[in-house]
Amino acid sequence: MSVIDWQAALKQIRRWRAVGDSIVFSNGCFDLLHAGHIEILTAARNLGDRLVLGLNGDASVARLKGSQRPIVPEADRAVILAALRMVDLVVIFNEDTPARLIEFLTPDILVKGADYQPEEIAGGVHVLKSGGQIKTIPLVPGYSTSAIISKIRLINEGEKS
Repeated sequence: MSVIDWQAALKQIRRWRAVGDSIVFSNGCFDLLHAGHIEILTAARNLGDRLVLGLNGDASVARLKGSQRPIVPEADRAVILAALRMVDLVVIFNEDTPARLIEFLTPDILVKGADYQPEEIAGGVHVLKSGGQIKTIPLVPGYSTSAIISKIRLINEGEKS
């Protein structure tokens, strides 16, 4: 669909709910999109009717991942994610966690990778209190944005010597 602001996202979610659609929410930095991300996003979408992604903005990524990140600016990351067929909506947030956005949108199902315990998932308490569910999805072994960046740096260092 598109990349929209919080208010527009809430309006769209209300329209979807009015026709009986369930709302799945997941989030992340998605700095360098890879096959592991695609697997998790596909699995998340299969849990409900609509998939809304909370995307860490640039300042948030830099605080979480370090001053060298993000590699890809938020506007570009958002457009790439919005173009994926399993993604219905992308909403950017600039806090370190999506807790405030989750509380604002109140999805039916909150999804994260299985590297998180359900009780650690930001916004999870709100979703559960609202009658929703938390689901974790197994990570795809061998995929990591940080590992890709490290490999690129090694290649660059090798070319310089």
